[in-house]
Amino acid sequence: MESIPTGESGVDEERGKSSWERMFEGALWRSRFIVLLAVVASLASAVILFLWASADVARLAYKSVTYIAAAPHSIEAYDEFHSVVVGHVISAVDDYLLATVLLIFSLGLYELFISKIDVAEEDARHSSKILLIQTLDDLKDRLAKVVLMILIVTFFKNVIHTDFHDPLGILYLGIGILFVALALYFTAKPGHGAEK
Repeated sequence: MESIPTGESGVDEERGKSSWERMFEGALWRSRFIVLLAVVASLASAVILFLWASADVARLAYKSVTYIAAAPHSIEAYDEFHSVVVGHVISAVDDYLLATVLLIFSLGLYELFISKIDVAEEDARHSSKILLIQTLDDLKDRLAKVVLMILIVTFFKNVIHTDFHDPLGILYLGIGILFVALALYFTAKPGHGAEK
């Protein structure tokens, strides 16, 4: 005659399984801290770009003051210097926008995977909510907007440095940016208005 299990061994087995499961799930949950590598690297990259662009603007300001203080220049020399200044300013704007992308990405990853930033939520009651990331879609939308701005600045930069011997190339770039803008417009979720 077969003995009927008392249930104690089943409970022990269930405890062992639950313990193993809890340990595995705990390790799996703590593995999200690997995202801190991306957070720190993105933040460091953003700081480097902000400093680099600011140093470039400072060098440009020094060159401009030196140019203005020098003897009068011909119209051709002025036009050439003006083109250089505009090119450097656009490059600095491009660097600032890219640094902004990295900053938003860094903050967004931290808020999504690690913890909410309490200071940001307190400040958001009185100021912009642009850096508050609630979902992955929020992060994607904010990054997409800044990336679109980078594309627009790149378009402008290419227009400035083009001799217009082949305006078709600039037209193609403009059409490409238009398609990106349309894609962002049509994929934006309803109810996502401008951040206040």
